[in-house]
Amino acid sequence: MKDKLKRIGALVGVILLAGSIVATLVMAILGYTFESKLFMGLIVADICLPILLWVYIWLFGKLTGKHTMASFDLMQDKEK
Repeated sequence: MKDKLKRIGALVGVILLAGSIVATLVMAILGYTFESKLFMGLIVADICLPILLWVYIWLFGKLTGKHTMASFDLMQDKEK
């Protein structure tokens, strides 16, 4: 059950990120650039979504006590 929820969460994150990038690209091609508030919002989303996803993964690791790809000490564990 937990694995299924993780996969669904990961899929939602990937869809949001890909959709945001595609929407930004389409708006840039169509010429709706800096005068459009929607375009600027998409640029902010392109920057903030990966950061928020990383924070979510990091918090998940901290709350469960597991090492994730966002753990700060991940490289230290590989050396042991």
